[in-house]
Amino acid sequence: MRSAFSILLTEMVMKIGIGLPNTVPDTPGKGLLEWARQAEAAGFASLATIGRVTFPGYEELVALAAAAGVTSKIGLFTNVLLAATRDPVLLAKEAASLDQLSGGRFVLGVGAGGREDDFIATERSFHDRGRRLDAAVDLMHRAWKGEPVAGSPVAIGPRPVSGDAVPMLFGGYKPAAFRRCARWGIGYTQGGGTAESLRELKRQVEEAWKEAAREGRPQIRALVYFALGPGSEEKARAYLDTYYQRPQIADSIPKTSEAIQQTIAAYEAVGCDLLSFTPTSSDLDQVERLRDAVGAEVLAAV
Repeated sequence: MRSAFSILLTEMVMKIGIGLPNTVPDTPGKGLLEWARQAEAAGFASLATIGRVTFPGYEELVALAAAAGVTSKIGLFTNVLLAATRDPVLLAKEAASLDQLSGGRFVLGVGAGGREDDFIATERSFHDRGRRLDAAVDLMHRAWKGEPVAGSPVAIGPRPVSGDAVPMLFGGYKPAAFRRCARWGIGYTQGGGTAESLRELKRQVEEAWKEAAREGRPQIRALVYFALGPGSEEKARAYLDTYYQRPQIADSIPKTSEAIQQTIAAYEAVGCDLLSFTPTSSDLDQVERLRDAVGAEVLAAV
């Protein structure tokens, strides 16, 4: 007989995704592709990347394009790409290309960014990044509609599968981020935090959505790191301490099947649409361990 918790999970509508270990140091390229294959076979709803410029790792759009080539149905998602560090014309072209190559499986999650070194490295100004992001997203949407942009006499890239735009989600914690969701996005993504903090962010996103007179409701996604199995906690601490330089992050991530289930229940209760568990190790057993922790029947049901 299934437990009441198992029944609850089976009936839930929240989807479960898994991250690619594209920023985990020393991840081999072949391992990244095999991770994508196994994630799809396990039944996860999406593969998500995270990314910085000034950290060793695979560039997000390249990694997802490679993943698209070895999969056929799993969603692809940047969670989040620092769009204000990019040339918007090239980003529009790259995103539309990935959207088409994946058959419409791609969601472009972007944020303004919060670390100045990423902007120094790309020779982009840091203090006006929000304003530049707004201008970039506007340009990208015009490019996706087939308008010539930035002095080009013709359209710069393929039209997205939808014909009008690559689906976008926006991250961030300030009112400007919520306004971007309502103006250009299909919703919001929480790049880290807790289920309780997402509750308030969700409320603000929904308010912005209503003020913009958008139909329907915004999609809400979230990211949670995880580490499962022997030796995984040490790897998580070494990686996250380097990536964020904040030791407390590794202390709070789920490290057992019970903690994974509790995390799922907490985000489901808030009304999250897709929860992405992001790895802290590139060991392929993490895909199987997470599948078992979530429950294969749950992944199949949603």
